[in-house]
Amino acid sequence: MLALKYLLVILGIGLFGSSGALVVYDIYLSSQLRRLLGRRRDETAGELVPEEQGAEVGRPLRPLRWGLAQRLAAAGVLPLLVAYSIAVVPDGFAGVRVSQIWGARPGTLYPGVHLITPLVDSVELYDTREQVYTTAASNAAAYVGGSAAATSASAGAAAGAAPEVLTVQAREGLNIGLAVSVRYRLDPQRLSYIHANLPRAVGDEVVAPTVATIYRQLAPNYITREIFATKREELRLGASNAITSRLASDGIIVREVLLRDLKLPEEYAQGLEGLLLKEQENERLGTETEIKQKQVKIAELEAEAQKSRDVKQAEAQAQVRVLQAKAESDSMQYTLPLKQKQIEQSKLEAQARKEATLQNAEAAAQAKVIDSKAELERQKNLSDAEANRIRVTAAADAERMKFEAAVLKQNPMLIQKIIAERLSDKLQIMMVPIDGKNFFANDVLRSAFSSVGSSASAEDPEEGTPVVAAQKRSGRRP
Repeated sequence: MLALKYLLVILGIGLFGSSGALVVYDIYLSSQLRRLLGRRRDETAGELVPEEQGAEVGRPLRPLRWGLAQRLAAAGVLPLLVAYSIAVVPDGFAGVRVSQIWGARPGTLYPGVHLITPLVDSVELYDTREQVYTTAASNAAAYVGGSAAATSASAGAAAGAAPEVLTVQAREGLNIGLAVSVRYRLDPQRLSYIHANLPRAVGDEVVAPTVATIYRQLAPNYITREIFATKREELRLGASNAITSRLASDGIIVREVLLRDLKLPEEYAQGLEGLLLKEQENERLGTETEIKQKQVKIAELEAEAQKSRDVKQAEAQAQVRVLQAKAESDSMQYTLPLKQKQIEQSKLEAQARKEATLQNAEAAAQAKVIDSKAELERQKNLSDAEANRIRVTAAADAERMKFEAAVLKQNPMLIQKIIAERLSDKLQIMMVPIDGKNFFANDVLRSAFSSVGSSASAEDPEEGTPVVAAQKRSGRRP
């Protein structure tokens, strides 16, 4: 629609320009023709009366096209009227129809295309988006805010404008700087009232004085410490309600009021900091005292609980003892018959053990008789076996001795070897003369065999030599 409006405006201006250019062009052609005709008469030296020459020069040679110019101008008026009857309201804005005759007309023109009476009505646009009015707590903060605003320009506002410093007085008379932000927007339904009654710069001339006035009215109700610590939110809520109600009557909708920061006087801030430190220390000591008191109370409660437990435990033990005594007294009624039965049972068991002992003694005696008989039989068998063994061994020894005697008869030199081996395990065999002279065993054997030779011959006349008899008596084999 904007393109159509601009196209109509361009068309109307073009038609008006065409009509004017047409008239100017006709006048230009007429002047050129008069000049050419004058030069031609001068060259031909035609004599004319001056009055007649002047009349001839003043008379136009070609008529101007006034009718065509008027028609073009009339045709240009129509597109311009149509173009001026179209009003376009962009997004984020709302318009008020202002008449040259009746003033601001009721009703709001919302974003879009609207038709108005050309040359009579006009449209005043107002920004209906949310805007923010900001104050600073001190000059330093205002300077910083102004620098930030200079770097990012907002539509319809001065880029380098620094926020206003808002200072209020508490009950003590101390000046406190407040950093406040107010989010507001214009009520689209009341734009006709705003246009007719409020200044154009609503933020600077309406919102700013209202915010400053309300905060300066509410701040004296609180002391500085309350504003800084305990009742800061209460002050913000009271100011928010007052600002909202005050600006709502002017058609301004307040969305939110923020209290960003407080700036206290330097001396008061230092004293308040020391006081806060002392209060914190006091609170810490109070907390520690409460903890100690609670610990003492806990110890008392634990002692009482332990006492109660001990009392209950003693009572329980006493009750247990009473119950045990009652149980014992009750059980005595059944204990005496039971004891009598136990005595009778013990007598019966003793009689049974006595009888069992007698039976065991008789069985043991019989077993001993049987064992003695078995032992005698065993010894008899052993003696018979030993006698048999001796007889067999004697027969074997006699047979062996007969065999050895036969061998010695064939080899007499074996006697000396056997004697040497039987005398000592460490004795070594030596070779001696065959006649036996100077051999120590000859004297030994003679002395030994001379004492036993007669008895050996009487007992065993079959032994061939004294050496064999000595070997038999000594129990050593040759």
